[in-house]
Parts: sequence; structure tokens; C-alpha cells
Amino acid sequence: MEKLEAPKFKSRRTLELWKLLWSLVLGVWSFSAHAQPFHLPTANHALLEKNAGEKFFVGTTGKPWESGCFGCVRSDGWQMHEGLDIKCLQRDKHGEPTDPVLATADGTVAYISNHPELSNYGRYVIVRHMVDGIEVYSLYAHLSAIREGLKIGQQVKTSEPIATMGRTSNTRERITKERAHVHFELNLLYSDNYSRWHKKNLPGQHNDHGEWNGQNLVGIDPKLVFEAERTQGAEFNLAQFLQTRTELFRVLVRKTDFPFLRHYHALIVERNLDKKTIAGYEIAVDYNGLPLQLIPHTAAEIKSGPKYQLLGVNTAEYAKNPCRKLVKQHGKRWDLTTKGTSLLDLLLF
Repeated sequence: MEKLEAPKFKSRRTLELWKLLWSLVLGVWSFSAHAQPFHLPTANHALLEKNAGEKFFVGTTGKPWESGCFGCVRSDGWQMHEGLDIKCLQRDKHGEPTDPVLATADGTVAYISNHPELSNYGRYVIVRHMVDGIEVYSLYAHLSAIREGLKIGQQVKTSEPIATMGRTSNTRERITKERAHVHFELNLLYSDNYSRWHKKNLPGQHNDHGEWNGQNLVGIDPKLVFEAERTQGAEFNLAQFLQTRTELFRVLVRKTDFPFLRHYHALIVERNLDKKTIAGYEIAVDYNGLPLQLIPHTAAEIKSGPKYQLLGVNTAEYAKNPCRKLVKQHGKRWDLTTKGTSLLDLLLF
């Protein structure tokens, strides 16, 4: 390899200016790397390009690329898609995807499923991250292969290859070569007690993945996270990002000790209260069922009423994103649906 040498300068002053400029360049690079806790999980970076959605997303069969986005994007807005379906860039001679799938941030492998027949995710990996006091779980699905030797509990670095993109799944309609992609999620974890909750509440449904069942993971829109990182730079803070997302409803719960509360202390809105007087929490929830804020309340502030007291509904947000069906309207009154109540039961279990 040819050896690189520093350029020669006619004066010492010019040399010092060059050194200063280079140190600034290195400083900006280091600052930029620190400012972005999450990185895109493949070499496809079209997400951050203008009007390049078709280059980045894979839509469902016969549908436009928007159906590969996060949100109420399927079944005419009545079906939730909880991740990003990212298009492949590389294929082998048989047309199969070969793109490396990369860890979105520093973390620890939390779960590996090497049995594609057991999940809609097909073959998938979950990695645990700690970002700004928030315990985040990234999920990479439909993999053709998981990196040899990768184990649960193993630490991985940002952009480290952990798998190969594929199209595995156990769904009736298989993923075709043309639609090969990685399904990528950023999630919070509802409960440490999912297995027991599942056994009690879903006795007819087998649980092959324990606490890592997809129903125990609640998604954040990764696209919004990447856009906020890019806009805010070093000012980006995941806890603040979550607390300022648009809520669908607020509900009051009469419980003071549950796993989500312990895992996501950064989402608690601090009030000058004696902890011994706290009798419940007001929880702001987004349209996907993601808790955004937890506000402590004293017994004196909590009126008698139902187990879950619905405090308010953002009707504009419901009209925009109704697909989770967490609340419903009866005349002028709003109530939690069975799905909304089930979500809270799991959260507090």
C-alpha cells in the first residue's frame, strides 16, 4: 500500500493552519458519530434522501412502497405495520438478497430465532441497547442467515454485521425474490412477565418465543428517529423524543410497581411528591400503544372509578391513525376497547 505523507508547506504558519483544519475535521467527524446513537441497518441509505422512498421501502404484493413504511399503512389504513421493510441492494446469481444486516447501535444480543417456521418474522435477531436511559430493542427479521457464532448475550458494535438479508417467514403468502427485504423495528418492552400473561390470557395460543414474542414489543417509528437525529444532531435525546410524540389517549392506572415503570424511569415526569404518597400513574399512550409519559399521582388526586380511567382522547390523532383500535366512541363518550384494556393489562402485569 502506498504510504501517505503530509503535504509540504512553505511556512510554519501554513503548516499550523493545516493542522488546525485537520483537527477540526476529525472533531466534526467524532461529534457527528456521537450525535447519532442509531444507524441504518443496511447499506441502503435512501431513507434520508429526498423523494427516494421507492428506492428504500418494499411494499406489500401489488401495493405501493408506502405499505412498507411504519404505521397504519395496510388494509386501507386499518392494519398496523410496526417496522420498516428495507429493500435489498445486492443479489447473488440466483437473485437472492446478499446484503449484510448491521447492528443499528452498540448493544447486546437479546434473542435469536433460527427457526423461521415459528414466526411471521421468519428467522430473526433482537438486540438490546441503552440510549439516553431508554432500554431499546432493535429487531431484524426475514433473515436468510444469522452470522455464524452469534450468541445471546454477545456484545455487538454499531454497524457490525449480524446477519444476511433474506425473505424467510411462516406466512401463507411467501415473500418473493422481488420483495426480498429486512423488516427492521425499534421497540420498547412491555413486561418482564409476558410468558405468564400469555398463558393466562391467551391459553389457546402457543408461545414459542417466551418474553420475546412480538406482542411484548411495542414499536417506535424508526424513520422519525433517524430524521430527528439528523435534524437535532448532538441535541437529540431519545427520552425527550418519546415524551414529545403525539399521544392518542391518556389513562389513569391505580398501580405503582410494574416492570415498564422500572425499565423506563426516564419516561417518568418528575413531580415534587413524596414517593410514599404516590397511588397511581397517568400514562400518555400513542396510537400504536406505546407509553410516552408516566405521570405520578397521589391518592388525593385520584377519584374513585373504573380500573382504568380514560382521561382524554386526541380525536384528530384517532382519525389519522385508527388501526390499533385501542379506543372507541359512543356518542360523545370515549372508552377503551378490549384491545386497549388488554394492552394495559399486559403493561401492568
